[in-house]
Amino acid sequence: MKATRILITAHTRQWALNAATSATGFATSVIACGCEAGIERELGADETPDGRPGVSVLIFSMSGKELAKQLERRVGQCVLTCPTTAVYAGLPVGPRVGGYAAPPPEGAQAGLGRPGAGLPEGEAVALGRNLRFFGDGWQISKVIDGIRYWRVPVMDGEFVAQETTAITKAVGGGNLLFMARDVDAALAVAEAAVAAMKKLPNVVMPFPGGVVRSGSKVGSKYASLGASTNDAFCPTLYGLVERSEITPDTRCVMEVVIDGLAEADVAAAMRAGIAAGVAIGAAGGLLRISAGNYGGKLGPFHFHLHQLLPEVGA
Repeated sequence: MKATRILITAHTRQWALNAATSATGFATSVIACGCEAGIERELGADETPDGRPGVSVLIFSMSGKELAKQLERRVGQCVLTCPTTAVYAGLPVGPRVGGYAAPPPEGAQAGLGRPGAGLPEGEAVALGRNLRFFGDGWQISKVIDGIRYWRVPVMDGEFVAQETTAITKAVGGGNLLFMARDVDAALAVAEAAVAAMKKLPNVVMPFPGGVVRSGSKVGSKYASLGASTNDAFCPTLYGLVERSEITPDTRCVMEVVIDGLAEADVAAAMRAGIAAGVAIGAAGGLLRISAGNYGGKLGPFHFHLHQLLPEVGA
């Protein structure tokens, strides 16, 4: 996959969140949404280019061309339109690194602080370059430290957008399946896993609340569908399908899908999710942890759970 990070700032934390939430809507799966996106984390005023509260957003797609299209549409319709916002690159654009990709503050986790720190430089794509034309000729640009920003007049003042951001190679579709004795237990485990993953940099869980109940398999009995329900994990189909991956006492399965900027980021998130599930354990209704195995049909990256387990003490 290809990915980008953008930083959305606003006059208040709430307005930055409003823009980020809108920009990451309808972005659960590339199967039908064109991209997968989510809020990575909130940013303090000392972590943004303009010294205002902000939000870091990650967007993933299957190609750089589609990602660039999704980025322009989402920023144009959801960030430009939102009161008081501005938007900046969150990944370093080659051949130089922007000021907001400086090393993180002393004591901060790697990848935190100024988003983009420690990541490889990426290919530049339009951020404000095309959106500036909304200014109808009144837009102006300013170059600071070699980086061009566009200032577009709007009814609350100006919309500021960095001219370009970067896209980089990324990893999508990491996943964990939590099999539980009932819905309450499955939700509790999945929510705990997502909460643990959200503490880590460079990853998002793009489905609602980070959790998906409609896990899919590759292919379908219907030729027009490229994916269909993962019947091997459907409790109501136990005993009816040719091969089931659950036991009779499994009454609910929840999946968490992870997209990350690097293979190590996805592995770290999966490890954190496993640890959260193990902490709840059988006493909390968790029966088993597994993952979707697509026979290598969905990409080159394979995450073997037994290799992650020793590191969480299971």
